Amino acid sequence: MADAFAAELAAVRPDLSAAYAAALPGAQAAVLGRLWRSLLYEPLPGVAASPGLPCPGPAGAPLDQTERAGAPPVPAAPGPAAPPGPTGRGEAVVLLCDGRRLTGRARLPYDLCGESALWLDDRPWTHPAELLAALRLPGTGRLVEDLDNSVASLALSRANATAARTDISTPEDYEQSVVDGHPYHPCCRNRPGVSVAEQLAYMPEHRPMVTLDLVAVPAADCLVSGAWPAALTDGDRLLLPVHPWQTRHVLPALGLRPYVTGAIPARPLMSVRTLAPLDGGPHLKTAFSTRMTSDVRDISPGSIRDCVALSHLLTELSTRLGGRLRVARYLAGAAAAAKGEHSADLSVMLREPTSAVAGSGTVLPVAGSATVLPVAGSATVLPVAAVTREMIGNPAGWLAAFARLALTDALGLLALGAALEAHGQNLLVVLDGDGRPSRLIYRDLADVRLSPARLARNGVEVPPVSARLLSDDPGVLHAKLFGSLIGTTFGSLISLFCRGERAEESRLWAVVAAAAREAFDGLPRGPDARADRNALFGPHITVKAHLVAQLEGAPPGDSWTRLPNPLTTPI
Repeated sequence: MADAFAAELAAVRPDLSAAYAAALPGAQAAVLGRLWRSLLYEPLPGVAASPGLPCPGPAGAPLDQTERAGAPPVPAAPGPAAPPGPTGRGEAVVLLCDGRRLTGRARLPYDLCGESALWLDDRPWTHPAELLAALRLPGTGRLVEDLDNSVASLALSRANATAARTDISTPEDYEQSVVDGHPYHPCCRNRPGVSVAEQLAYMPEHRPMVTLDLVAVPAADCLVSGAWPAALTDGDRLLLPVHPWQTRHVLPALGLRPYVTGAIPARPLMSVRTLAPLDGGPHLKTAFSTRMTSDVRDISPGSIRDCVALSHLLTELSTRLGGRLRVARYLAGAAAAAKGEHSADLSVMLREPTSAVAGSGTVLPVAGSATVLPVAGSATVLPVAAVTREMIGNPAGWLAAFARLALTDALGLLALGAALEAHGQNLLVVLDGDGRPSRLIYRDLADVRLSPARLARNGVEVPPVSARLLSDDPGVLHAKLFGSLIGTTFGSLISLFCRGERAEESRLWAVVAAAAREAFDGLPRGPDARADRNALFGPHITVKAHLVAQLEGAPPGDSWTRLPNPLTTPI
C-alpha cells in the first residue's frame, strides 16, 4: 500500500513527495497510538487480558460482561523496556490468547499521544498495520488494509497542511483546518476506494473547492421530505446535487449520468460529503458511497424520511430549554429511485448553513480544538488553527464556559427525551470577542436517540421517525450521550490542554464534574434526572468500541465497551 500510494502521489503531486515521506513516521505513530488504545480498552477476540480488560468476553458481548473499572493491572512481562509513558508511569501489557505479550506505554483511554513503537515479545513494531497482521487476532483481515490506508492518508493530510495560515476567518476555514480526523479511531483517515488524486481534490483538509453535479430524476419516483427548492427542479423532475466522486464511481452502475456537471461550486466540511456552496445557500449532504473512517457514507431512505421531522422536534425541545442550543435543521431531503427502489446511493439532504444559525462571533467545530500531540522524534504537528489563544492561555476558564453550555443543553435535552451524539464533529462552538464559548450549535441528527416514554412524560408527541432512533433503555440513552460528550469531546479537549500532566487533567475533570452538577441542579427533580445523574457519576462510562465494530462478522451498528469514568475515577 505505502509504495503504491507514494508512486501515485509522485505522479499527481511530485512536489508533495518529500513532505509525505517526512510525515509517514508521525502518521504511523498517531495510528499506532489509536490502535494501542483499542487493544488496551476494547473486548477484542484473541486478547486474554489487558490492564483495561480484566474480564475477557467475546466481541459485542453484553456490557456487563466487559466491565473493566477498578481491575488490577496485568503484571508487565520481563524483556525490553517500553518507552517512558506520558508521565513516566511505565508500561502496560496485553496478553494474547496464544500466550504472546504485547508491551507498550501505559496510557489512559483519552490520551491523544501517539506511540513510536510497541513490543510483541522481544520485537519492536512501528507500523500499526504490520503489527495488527502479526497479532493474528480473529476477524482483523480487512482491518490490516484499513490501518495501512489510514496511515497513508494521514501522512498525505499532514504533508499538505499549511503550517501557518493567515486567512482563516470563516467557519469553513476552521473546518478545513482539522487535519488528523477522529482522535481515537484507528481508522481515522481510512478512505478505501478514493485515490490520491481524489483525496487531494475532495478531502476538506486539502482545502479544495468541489463542483457538484446535478442529476435529473422524475419527481414522482422520489422520496421527498420538506419543501424541495424550486431552484433544484426542472419541470416534473428534481435536480439532485451529486458529489463528483459519486458521479464517477457509482452513477454508471445505476444507469445514470449527470444532467449538468460542475453546477454547484462548494467547500467540503469535516464530514467530507457535506459541502457549503460558495453562494451561501443551504449546506448539501451528499452520498459518498465508500467507507470513510468506519462507515459507508451513503444516505438511507430512512434518514431522508426522518430528517425534517427530527429537526422540528429538536428545535422544539431546545426552545423549551430557552433556545441556548441552536439546531442546524434539515430543510429538505430527497432520495431518487434506482433499480426499483429508493436508493441510498442517490440521496441528498439540505441543511441550514452555519451562518443562518450562528449569528455573530467566530464559529468552529469542537473537534477543531483537539489536535494530536507530536511524538518525540517525529515530524512536528502544529496545533490546528481552531485552537484559540484563549483556549491555551486559560484552559480552565475556557473549558468551564464550554462545559456549562454543553452539559446544560445536553442534559436538559436528555431529561426531555433526546440523547445527542455530542462529539466534536457534531458540535459547533460560537466564540465571543474574547475567544470564550458563548453558545453551541448541534448538527447531523441521524445518530440522535429518542425516548418515547420521556417525551410523553414531558407532553411531547413522538415524531414519525425510524424505529432505530427510538429507545427507552436508559443504558442506550446514556451510552449515546455520555460516550460521545465525556468519552470523546471532553476527553480529547482535556488531553490537548494538559499534554499528559495528570494533576492538571484531574483539575480540569473536576471543572467538568462541577458543571455537570450545576446542570443537574437546574433540572426538575424526578426519576429520569436522578437516573441520568447516577449514570454520569457512576464508576464507568460506556463508549464506542471502534476496533470491535470493524471486525469481520461484527453485528451491524455500534459496538460498545466500558471505561473508568474520569469524572469519578482518580487519575
